[in-house]
Amino acid sequence: MNIHEYQAKTLLAKFGVAVPKGGVAYTPDEAVEAAKKLPGPVYVVKSQIHAGGRGAGRFKSDPNGKGGVRVVKSLDDVKAQAAAMLGKVLVTKQTGEAGREVKRLYIEEGCDIKRELYLSLLVDRGSSRVVIMASTEGGMDIEEVAEKHPEKIVKIAIDPVAGFQDHHGRRIAFALGLQGKQVNAAVGFLKSLYRAFIELDASIVEVNPLVVTGDGQLIALDAKMNFDDNALFRHKDVEEMRDEAEEDPSELEATKHALNYIKLDGNIGCMVNGAGLAMATMDIIKLYGGTPANFLDVGGGATKERVTKAFKIILSDPNVEGILVNIFGGIMRCDVIAEGVVAAAREVSLHVPLVVRLEGTNVDLGKKIMKESGLPIMSADNLADAAEKIVKAVKEAK
Repeated sequence: MNIHEYQAKTLLAKFGVAVPKGGVAYTPDEAVEAAKKLPGPVYVVKSQIHAGGRGAGRFKSDPNGKGGVRVVKSLDDVKAQAAAMLGKVLVTKQTGEAGREVKRLYIEEGCDIKRELYLSLLVDRGSSRVVIMASTEGGMDIEEVAEKHPEKIVKIAIDPVAGFQDHHGRRIAFALGLQGKQVNAAVGFLKSLYRAFIELDASIVEVNPLVVTGDGQLIALDAKMNFDDNALFRHKDVEEMRDEAEEDPSELEATKHALNYIKLDGNIGCMVNGAGLAMATMDIIKLYGGTPANFLDVGGGATKERVTKAFKIILSDPNVEGILVNIFGGIMRCDVIAEGVVAAAREVSLHVPLVVRLEGTNVDLGKKIMKESGLPIMSADNLADAAEKIVKAVKEAK
């Protein structure tokens, strides 16, 4: 689960992480009221959307204008810029051309920036540990830094038993070129950041930029946090921060039905049971010249109703021109899948090619249900056969 910048800063501040003062606003008048509570005379008006690159973004209504983060020097300018941003669609590298509508702003105090650094904590699947990643190239996309200046990225894995130690903080501080009191400040900053990461069950905490101010302080000028959905039951306060308007409607609907669904850019919808099999299915579609439109794992204990819902979610994507259903019936019974597929196909008036590959428990019954349905369902003997058939059917249908 993602949250907005201002929400991340609110959480981090509770753990002692230094952040600038600010307030959220949903209207231009609220933006002015938030600014009045700040020292001034410099204010920063920040668009709040679940995407990075806001400052370098552009508004569809004013493509040649300023981005989604603007520095102003008066309350009148705060109101004017708030009015220019609220309700408008902001396009960034991460949103794609569709962009995101700005529905809220964060009005923040200005900051005397001397240096911009990068800092993050994340779960590294390779080492199965929390890793601190830091770079002197703050304010840039870390992917760009990794590509152009990999030597400027420092990574330190934290032993989960010992946890964060002061020497970890000093190593990061020295790597970032910090000196004197800044070293101890960095140790304290990182210690607070690590504690927030662990205690909130975060999957990533990113501070970009981490700034060194003119008087030598370390402040999280921006903050991004993602959380492990499976641990949200322990953090009701975090779960309440969820902004469903920022999420893909199909992915949100899938979550409500215990379906693991991620929308992609292709044209062949996939419905599979098991994450590993779903990845293999997507790979083999690519191998045969197609492009998957989604990742969708219905799980091992899916019901007919859940399968029907999954089918509808796939077809809700206008880019889908064909569907491949690939089920291995271990815990999942093939006849249940077949009933769900048939029910959904009838309910939505199936208009795209459909290939189904079933194997496992009650496979013969499942195939019989589909064959006797009277629907144009193509059966496949194995995964390669299924991928070849759906890619061919989609191309012929064009």
